[in-house]
Amino acid sequence: MIDDIDISILNELKNDARLSFAEIGRIINLSASATRERILKMEDIGVIKNYSIEIDHSQLGYDLEAFILVKVFHGKLKSFIETVPKLKEIKSAYRITGNQNIHLKVVLKNQLHLQQLIDKLMSYGDTHTLLILSGIPL
Repeated sequence: MIDDIDISILNELKNDARLSFAEIGRIINLSASATRERILKMEDIGVIKNYSIEIDHSQLGYDLEAFILVKVFHGKLKSFIETVPKLKEIKSAYRITGNQNIHLKVVLKNQLHLQQLIDKLMSYGDTHTLLILSGIPL
């Protein structure tokens, strides 16, 4: 199904999804047409779900990033899950195992903005906030 050449293509796309078929092919020693066929195949079978951009939120005035863990109150999970997409501060959300059952990554302008978001979330459950100091390059 997926071989080492496909993995090499995926690694190049992960580093820069704007590379052309020809550029990727040059890097991994494959023709542009063969590269194109492999990428389209991976899109068709769902290995490649989408292409996206990484935004530097600090350039847009959002200087604070945090993880918020939520232990949703009994009976509130469905309404909480319906609310999450409406909160623009939330950039990713996951249901998880453990003491809390929701993990959120949020971007905020400042501490007041964080406080306002936590106030909204507290009507759904108990929160635990972790400020992100910096990312670790992978």
